[in-house]
Amino acid sequence: MKKYTYILVSLFIIAFSACKNVATINESEAGEVIVDYLKGNPEYKTDKFHFGEMRFNSKKDMLELEKYKTLANEGFISLALQEGKKKFLSKDSSFVYIIKLTDKASDLVLKQDDTKATVKVVNYELASEKPVNFSRVNDNNAKVTVSLKKVNTVFAPFQKDNNDNSDFITKTYRLKLDKEEGWKVNK
Repeated sequence: MKKYTYILVSLFIIAFSACKNVATINESEAGEVIVDYLKGNPEYKTDKFHFGEMRFNSKKDMLELEKYKTLANEGFISLALQEGKKKFLSKDSSFVYIIKLTDKASDLVLKQDDTKATVKVVNYELASEKPVNFSRVNDNNAKVTVSLKKVNTVFAPFQKDNNDNSDFITKTYRLKLDKEEGWKVNK
């Protein structure tokens, strides 16, 4: 009888010690939760992109036209010359282009009107070289600060505020423990 009691007690001890405590979290687990969250809810920066019938006159406009030609070469827009007035030895040349978005640009276009679209100019991804910094607020909550690196899209040259003071941003997320699903980002 004692033999069975020892076996039963030892089975209970093994069973309870084998159970993982879901309330514990470390840096790598917190990083995995953030990566999973960013797959479904990506971080990005947007700006306006103008298209349709556009006129290019001055030297400044010609620099803008080069940006459009680069996009056309990569297949994100179609660029068709509608009217071109090139004056011999004159700075008064004028070009009118019809600019249309192609299917290849659909992943980067968030909203579209008749002559402008809201496009992603920068995507932010979790920087693998910087560690995840987290602190436990209590048993069910944690605060995670991560470094997200900038990844420019093809529309990056069209952003109005192009302040490249850094190649990354830091963002803080709050994690909450769900008894059934484990740790997840609290919105």
